[in-house]
Amino acid sequence: MDNFKNFALIGAAGYIAPRHMQAIKETGNNLVCAIDRSDSVGILDRYFRNVDFFTEFERFDRHIEMKLLKNEPDRIQYVSICSPNYLHDAHIRFALRVNAHAICEKPLVLNPWNLDALSALEERSETKIYNILQLREHESIKNLREKLKHEKKDTKHSVVLTYVTTRGKWYDYSWKGSVEKSGGVATNIGIHFFDMLLWLFGDVQYQEVHITEKRKIAGFLELEQANVTWYLSLDEHDLPADVLQKGQNTYRSITIDNNEIEFSGGFSDLHTISYSNILLEKGFGIADARASIELVHKIRSSKIKDNSSLAKHPFLA
Repeated sequence: MDNFKNFALIGAAGYIAPRHMQAIKETGNNLVCAIDRSDSVGILDRYFRNVDFFTEFERFDRHIEMKLLKNEPDRIQYVSICSPNYLHDAHIRFALRVNAHAICEKPLVLNPWNLDALSALEERSETKIYNILQLREHESIKNLREKLKHEKKDTKHSVVLTYVTTRGKWYDYSWKGSVEKSGGVATNIGIHFFDMLLWLFGDVQYQEVHITEKRKIAGFLELEQANVTWYLSLDEHDLPADVLQKGQNTYRSITIDNNEIEFSGGFSDLHTISYSNILLEKGFGIADARASIELVHKIRSSKIKDNSSLAKHPFLA
């Protein structure tokens, strides 16, 4: 492919990194270099065999800088960021500094005020900042949004979101178990669902939190077109019996007015679709990410409303 682009990848050993490797390959582009503090990155060979790999950021930085200064044919045009959440801001800044577009996993940043600084930086740059918001690319969700667009503005749906995805003890000892580094459960595993809900049903009118623990969190949202009770958990004891019997470790459910929304499949290609749009300069940027980042920051800062008169999630009944 004559106009392929060169990519660098930060966080090559991370859980989500293979989705980015696959997307780079399937869009006909080239992964030139990668970095991770862990050297357990044999997964690279499944997608690309000639990747310069680093475990020290200083050497990775120098490698990319030299390619830029020498204007080498394989200089980096995109930096894909799969690093821990609290490092996203710094790694996005690095991408812009080396004159590359940044493609960042969720959440773009942990705190809303970081978005303003990045936006100012992007305005002075020749490159862009993109966020992976892959549920917006899911066919079922896109169809639902089109349907909702034709409703009256004062329509108010009743929505129940439940997401249980189990994690072992390692989670608590990793950066993901640290609220300061991951943003907690609402940010780390909930950000895509909150973005989807806001994209579907409009801005937040009111929110409250009913439970907040290290491995689970629940609450209520009033959006422009929906009242939402939500529950996010990493606790295997929250998995329904039929899910456990099937040997599955994830339960995902969204009901709208007691009707289940089916989107259990169709996830495998969403990163590739996201990359295709980014390469066409149609990806999701800072403005798209802002509402959900502001929401999870409020959730993280909220006190528990245990005497609320609002309907609570069935898991809390």
